[in-house]
Amino acid sequence: MWTRERLSELIKSKLGDRLLIVVSNREPYVHVFDGDEIKYYVPPGGLVTALEPIMEASGGYWVAQASGEADNLVVNEASEIGCPPENPKFTLKRVFITKEEETGFYYNFSNGGLWPLCHVAYIRPKFEEADYQIYKSVQEKFADAIAEIVKDRPAFVFIQDYHFANLAKILKEKVRNVITAQFWHIPWPNSDVVRILPFKEELLESLLYNDLLAFQVQHHLMNFLDTVNRFLEARVENDVAKVNKGGRTTLVRSFPIGIDFEQVSRLSDSQQIESLRQELIRKYRLKDKVVAVGVDRIDYTKGIMERFRAVDKFLEKNPEYIGRFVFVQLGALSRMQIPEYRELNDSLNNLMVSINEKHQSRGWKPIIFARANHSKEAVTAWNGIANVSMVTSLHDGMNLVAKEFVAARNDLRGALVLSEFTGAARELTDAEIVNPYYIDGLADAIKKAIEMTPEEQQRRMTKMREAVRQQNVYRWAAKILSEIFNFEFVEYDAEVVDN
Repeated sequence: MWTRERLSELIKSKLGDRLLIVVSNREPYVHVFDGDEIKYYVPPGGLVTALEPIMEASGGYWVAQASGEADNLVVNEASEIGCPPENPKFTLKRVFITKEEETGFYYNFSNGGLWPLCHVAYIRPKFEEADYQIYKSVQEKFADAIAEIVKDRPAFVFIQDYHFANLAKILKEKVRNVITAQFWHIPWPNSDVVRILPFKEELLESLLYNDLLAFQVQHHLMNFLDTVNRFLEARVENDVAKVNKGGRTTLVRSFPIGIDFEQVSRLSDSQQIESLRQELIRKYRLKDKVVAVGVDRIDYTKGIMERFRAVDKFLEKNPEYIGRFVFVQLGALSRMQIPEYRELNDSLNNLMVSINEKHQSRGWKPIIFARANHSKEAVTAWNGIANVSMVTSLHDGMNLVAKEFVAARNDLRGALVLSEFTGAARELTDAEIVNPYYIDGLADAIKKAIEMTPEEQQRRMTKMREAVRQQNVYRWAAKILSEIFNFEFVEYDAEVVDN
């Protein structure tokens, strides 16, 4: 199997003296005040989950936006801090931006424009010239921060996601001897959707300054190539997934991202998590209940509203589960400065109250909505409690929540209800695959998942666990490195490991 140790060896042997620098908007650790004391927490989201094991294996630099109120008090004069804080294995370099920059860069252009556009959400994207200029100016700050690290040394810069569409171009105009790869974690829509974007030509050309541009699935890759072919004067080689533009060549690939399967599996088996499971069962009075769990940021692409309606429909169709079934939604508040997110939070709360009032009896209510930042340990504990995990995104690049649920089920029990509109559905074919827009079908899938025999649960979970174990995050990183540095990728299997 690809492991942290194998990846670390690969990085050392193939990168040599070349620095490895990962760039993301979200930082892996956020420092905040707790009274007079400074503490840190790990922010929610799949990106941090996926990238931290790679950084711990490489010992490189992670450049990210500072987001905590106490972030500036724990860094050195270069805005750097060793991470993880209690046992440093890599260096986090924080980029500090103003509130005005955060509004234009993150809330308005990235998440008010690119996010709904790429997810083909039924929410109108908003694009303003002023926001786009701020979006680019913040990327200038990130490029300057990377340049401070690189100086004259050769470096491989691994750029994450849609917040940095212009970064490769800006960086390569500042620094020599830098190789860049960019992973676009969210979907890439078809070219008709991209037509909406006023700055599409400049954004596309900037992305093509990367030596490698990667997507979650082949469908998104093909959409990107078609978009370039339609809007730029460039030579697109569909047969080898390559674009030639301005004397530069960009490889375009699809690499489904994974998780650290072994880490999640070990954590799930720990006494700490077992104690936490028992504590949660007592706190929420879940003993002898059938429990379904959802784990998401509160976002309109995650299908939480559809999930609540499906719970309502399920109880209407199956009244014998009234008093016996509980759906727990773990929801981290997200992007509340954007009106659509505030409206979604209010709508979800109102819908939950309505459904609970409709069905509740003798101290029981069907929906528990826990809006908070939930730790990795808490999510793992809930995954062990759940009879059913519900991942019903309306559109998702991958969705690592589904993979974490599978990795946590060492007991080979539980069932996964998974949206067909996630990248994960292409790998976890033994999940109960659903169309989240079809509420009756989603309600029926809940019943089917609940009533699945232990033998069927074991059969499906065994196959899904093998898929998640094999396609782990270290394999994902190794595939990207093999493409960018042009060496043969070696698949490891159990027999190779044993020998």
